[in-house]
Amino acid sequence: MITASHAARLSPPGPDWRALWREAVTDPCELLALVGLEHLADRLPPGDAGFAVRVPRGFVARMRQGDPQDPLLLQALPQLAEEDVVPGFGLDAVGDLAARPAQGVLHKYEGRALLIASGSCAINCRYCFRRHFPYGEEMAAAGQWRKALEHVRQDSSIRELILSGGDPLSLTTAKLEELTQGLGDIPHVTRLRIHTRLPVVLPERIDDAFVRWLDALPLQKVVVLHANHANEFDASVDAACARLRDAGATLLNQSVLLRGINDDAGVLAALSERLFAAGVLPYYLHQLDRVQGAAHFEVDDARAQALVEAVRHRLPGYLVPRLVREVGGEPSKRPV
Repeated sequence: MITASHAARLSPPGPDWRALWREAVTDPCELLALVGLEHLADRLPPGDAGFAVRVPRGFVARMRQGDPQDPLLLQALPQLAEEDVVPGFGLDAVGDLAARPAQGVLHKYEGRALLIASGSCAINCRYCFRRHFPYGEEMAAAGQWRKALEHVRQDSSIRELILSGGDPLSLTTAKLEELTQGLGDIPHVTRLRIHTRLPVVLPERIDDAFVRWLDALPLQKVVVLHANHANEFDASVDAACARLRDAGATLLNQSVLLRGINDDAGVLAALSERLFAAGVLPYYLHQLDRVQGAAHFEVDDARAQALVEAVRHRLPGYLVPRLVREVGGEPSKRPV
């Protein structure tokens, strides 16, 4: 139940998040026009380089007008470089397809199982490591989550369930309730972790119904956000983070180190400061997963290490994210 102290955090009446989702920008020419860069339309790759454009209009509003190097724009706008074929960059960058013990389940690490809850995202990030993932075949939510939950039920070593995707918060709250009701007879699962970008790019998703569901869960709750630049935050994102905390969630953030977007010590330090101001702790700074179409974002390891060291000199240790890489088949993230 939502307590009186939580009542002030409930979202005021406003646009339904599903309506805002449907109104997302899906035409790269429109995206350029909205930020005053219509003249760059001839630089767009044909067919969106095989990866559809999607970006919420509220996120577009945070982009700088007339700036082709805006760090938010570059995360969402297709580039000709995505069509380059680069050795070492493939379709399954982190070995997901070899770690599927059941439909929609990835089981890579001891004590944790990850559910591919949805194939949809509110924003299609151009560096997405699952941009080629066969979501149509791998949906944990299919059939009332039965196959996924049966795998979790049969493995008592699984203490934490991770919801990923796509973005799990693209599902309705009713669908999420269906999952957590199914967890009721699995006592060895004590922690639910949700990996989501929606509180950042579509903060209206954290509505009253969602907060009530999260608040009532009899599990430890961790929400891992994904923001790469301080400019992704505004008052609406701060409010969504406050609602998540009030519902009992620990908030962490993971970022991806991206050339031309956040490969600067000052930018990374500003992100950590902005996260903490919103009640979120920096968690991971990922080296780019080497997925086909994203090579132009890569930062080499030596530069990445130097950037993190520079951030460490500027900030207290709890604001310095861990620099890691995911390597298929390894038992944990690999420190860089």
